[in-house]
Amino acid sequence: MARKRKRKSRRRQEGRKILELVPQYNIESGEDKPVTAARKYIHAIGIEPPALLVVRRNEHTTDRYFWAEKGLFGAQYVEE
Repeated sequence: MARKRKRKSRRRQEGRKILELVPQYNIESGEDKPVTAARKYIHAIGIEPPALLVVRRNEHTTDRYFWAEKGLFGAQYVEE
């Protein structure tokens, strides 16, 4: 039996296209929580907004954050 494909939201696809234009940084969270690691990295490097941070929690899990002028947000929230 054929599986039904999940419908992709147009709004989210547009959000992803916009996020592709923003500089992306890949970091490891280490001992810190992912948000804390992202905040420390932003302040250590002095990243100017907008930016996308991909934080690796472990070998299977990554968290994505968007650094904007108003603060740090989850990338999924920004996509929508």
